[in-house]
Amino acid sequence: MNAALTPVVLTATDARYPSRLRERLDTEAPTQLTALGNLDLLDLPKIALFCSARCPGSAILATYDQSARWRDEGRCIISGFHSPVEKECLRILLRGTSPVIICPARSLPKRIPPDWQKPLTDGRLLILSCFTDKDRRVVSELAIRRNRFVAALADAHYFAHIAPGSHTAQLSQAIASW
Repeated sequence: MNAALTPVVLTATDARYPSRLRERLDTEAPTQLTALGNLDLLDLPKIALFCSARCPGSAILATYDQSARWRDEGRCIISGFHSPVEKECLRILLRGTSPVIICPARSLPKRIPPDWQKPLTDGRLLILSCFTDKDRRVVSELAIRRNRFVAALADAHYFAHIAPGSHTAQLSQAIASW
């Protein structure tokens, strides 16, 4: 069996556990992570992608163009890839060879989508969850926690669109305080 397709659990005491999580999230840092794919991607400089669910057309087009540039430059992008714009960016990124880290707002998926399988076996995809197996459904509270987790892991942050008063706006304020 391919090692990339075997889930790995990292506890907070594991040497591979990202220290940045403890630095930025302090007591809110997850006690364990579950990973599927290439853990070496955690060592790369990462750009976090965020976008409010409702987004104007001009921001959508600019974000798609930016995703294509990241793909062509080989940048490592980390995101939940949950909003419609983020989902399309993931499709753009997976069409290239750049590394991608997907962080679902729940436990690891039981089935891997077909378009994720080749990047997984090629070693350029990591699926990383800060949730336990009991967290099977995406709910708002888990999405908020996931976005803070993604932001804490990233070296840079790209907000395609921040809707006023949204959870994305609150996240951008939290990042500024770091």
